[in-house]
Amino acid sequence: MTEQENVNSTDNAVETTDSAAKPARKEPASHDSFDWTMGKRSKAIYDGQQIAQYEDTYMSTFKTINENEIVRGRVEAISGNDVVLGLGSKSDGIVATSEFRDNPDLKVGDEVEVYVVSKEDGKGQMVLSRKNAKQLRAWESIVQAHKDGTVVQGVVSSKTKGGLIVDVLGLETFLPGSQIDVRPIVDYDSYLGKRMEFKVVKINDVIKNAVVSHKALIESDIEDHRQRIIASLEKGQVLEGTVKNITDFGAFIDLGGVDGLLYITDISWGRINHPSEILQMNQKINVVVLEFDDAKRRISLGLKQLMPMPWDVLAESIEEGSIIKGRIVNIEDYGAFIEIMPGVEGLVHISEVSWSNQPINPREYFTLNGECEAKVVTLDRLNRKMSLSIKQMQDDPWANIEERYPVGSRFKGEVKNITPYGELGELEEGIGGMVHISDLSWTRRYSHPNEYVHQGDPLEVVVLGIDRESRKLSLGHKQIEDDPWDTFSTVFPIGSEHEGAVIKRDDKGAIVQLQHGLEAYIPAKQLRTDDNHVVKVGDTINVQIMDFDRTERRIIASYAEAERARKKAELEASIAEVAKQIEENNTQNTTTATLADNEALAKLKADAVDSETTTEE
Repeated sequence: MTEQENVNSTDNAVETTDSAAKPARKEPASHDSFDWTMGKRSKAIYDGQQIAQYEDTYMSTFKTINENEIVRGRVEAISGNDVVLGLGSKSDGIVATSEFRDNPDLKVGDEVEVYVVSKEDGKGQMVLSRKNAKQLRAWESIVQAHKDGTVVQGVVSSKTKGGLIVDVLGLETFLPGSQIDVRPIVDYDSYLGKRMEFKVVKINDVIKNAVVSHKALIESDIEDHRQRIIASLEKGQVLEGTVKNITDFGAFIDLGGVDGLLYITDISWGRINHPSEILQMNQKINVVVLEFDDAKRRISLGLKQLMPMPWDVLAESIEEGSIIKGRIVNIEDYGAFIEIMPGVEGLVHISEVSWSNQPINPREYFTLNGECEAKVVTLDRLNRKMSLSIKQMQDDPWANIEERYPVGSRFKGEVKNITPYGELGELEEGIGGMVHISDLSWTRRYSHPNEYVHQGDPLEVVVLGIDRESRKLSLGHKQIEDDPWDTFSTVFPIGSEHEGAVIKRDDKGAIVQLQHGLEAYIPAKQLRTDDNHVVKVGDTINVQIMDFDRTERRIIASYAEAERARKKAELEASIAEVAKQIEENNTQNTTTATLADNEALAKLKADAVDSETTTEE
């Protein structure tokens, strides 16, 4: 059955029912001639394409709304906890009134922005959020501010590790402690609840995080002010500043937004060890502009330049020959500097400390900051130099050296220093000389002077010579006694044998200590014996004198010859003993014994001949 037939059937059914209910039906009025199937016929008039076109036209009257985007809506109604928003869509959206607490004057007809969380929830309603919309708009503003370098405002909401949390347009941002101010901040609590201006210095679009800086704004203002100040700077200009920071090398002075460096050498005409000796933090001082470099943004300042140059006001009473008193302000290897007045110093060279020729360590002689008197030797006011002397405050001990220390005179001095070739002795301050290692002993040769004397030991010496030009004496120690070598030739003749102790041994030979303190040298070949006996240090041996040189004070001895002489003597004694025994046997007429003794005697004599032959060889 067709739709039309269904309609007719229905009409017939209605008609039948009405006929049963009503006994009679009136004739239809003129309007009853209306064709009730017009709607049906009308529907049949539009084809599928036309219907689709009409549907598209209808749907175009609605806005296309997507999730995760911001849309504008009109407040249609405010009811209880909900705000109904008309979005121009097929359905309205609902937002909790709690999200409009910042807008208590909200009314019907107002337009607001909301964020589409979901186009349809489980109830078929659109899920909207004004909070999310505000945060997204805030983030977009922050990103744009970072891009443009514009200033944003925010309120410090809380304190966190390393800095502060700042609410910027409803979004939490991080303010590092180092970015709060140009000066270090210790008390973060004083900034809580404070509204400030910031620059966005860093953003993270992934996690929607931003870092802001208040310091950047201050630095920007300072830079502008700095440029204005630098543009007006001139050398020699006097400015007022505040001590901002003190370092080992100087101090930074705040000139009203611009920092200048005051080097330690430009703080005072006098010598100082640290700027804190004169300057204090936050102290206001006047300084003079010495140099400035606009390109490098450096300003060099001076403080001492505002005071008179000390050399220009140095008293006329100070001249060469004057005795001055001052403070030791510096000690170097070559001498010490004495400050007469702040900015005026004189050098006491190490050579002007004492008349003595002994080496002096200035750091042991002088005491830093100690007082000292000295004589002005040279004074150059133009070049601002002064040389001082301590020794010239006393008479020169070398003025009459010949009368006080004539050659041949004997004195007792002190060993001040030891060198490999001798010792330096001092007879009195400023008077001393060298005792050569060869002049320590008549009889012994030393490898080093410290084998005989040590620093600080008293030593009796004889003046051997005077060198006035070099201000040195030639001294000797062995000369306090007569030369024993004049008599030693009779004690140690060539061929004589003596007992001695081996005190040194090497591949070249050995040295033997003889009586009277003399030493004899044994060459290596004179140490070899028939039985290959090895001589060691500490052994006591007999030696035979081979050579005695009085001029060179040298004795050459032989251990081998002494051993041969000893063995020869023993052999001769044995021969004599055997001969004596033979004579006794002959007296007794013992033929057998005599023959045996004769054979022993013959063997001993043969050994004696062999020994003599070896000695000659």
